[in-house]
Amino acid sequence: MFSFLFLYMFFQLLNDHPGFPDPALAEEDGLLAIGGDLSTERLLIAYSNGIFPWFSEGEPILWYSPHERCVIYPDKIKISKSMQKILKQEVFKITFNQAFAEVIQNCAHTERKGQDGTWITNEMQEAYINLHQQGYAHSVEVWLEDKLVGGLYGLKVNRVFCGESMFSLVSNASKAALIFLSKMNIDLIDCQLPNDHLMSLGAEMIRRELYMEMLQAH
Repeated sequence: MFSFLFLYMFFQLLNDHPGFPDPALAEEDGLLAIGGDLSTERLLIAYSNGIFPWFSEGEPILWYSPHERCVIYPDKIKISKSMQKILKQEVFKITFNQAFAEVIQNCAHTERKGQDGTWITNEMQEAYINLHQQGYAHSVEVWLEDKLVGGLYGLKVNRVFCGESMFSLVSNASKAALIFLSKMNIDLIDCQLPNDHLMSLGAEMIRRELYMEMLQAH
């Protein structure tokens, strides 16, 4: 039995089966499927196949697999001289997996230029906190004088860190989190979709086929 139904050029997922169609069948904008749930099983299958959920409050769950992926190779991350100085002076204290819920809540509530509201809904927060509690999702926290001022979160699949979101309440805090992440035992940071900030840090676009090779390599 098929685990999805074809509907209006994208796939409707069935609630009683966590599978996905071939990511290569995604629309030009990356939209692959609609519906389903945010269960741990479905999310792990999604990320293992280069698929991620992205939708707004009040919308059905939308699943994407872009034909080109925005990524950062850890050894190619750009660190400016001023940022090197900040890191050397240890302006920030940086931790790992110490405040996951606080990081995702800050990511959800941080205002972003050109965005009205957040895609990190309460349902999304609960799902990823559950993934973290089971050891699948991780966070990097940036502290300034014992106050959480920046961070990021995502999932690690083999040697790829699938970044979901980051926030910064003071200058350079999210950069510090990303640089910290780049020094961990990973081969690639998946940024999903490009923006000017990520590109300035050394992000680049790669084909889905190459991304999947790296994602599934052990």
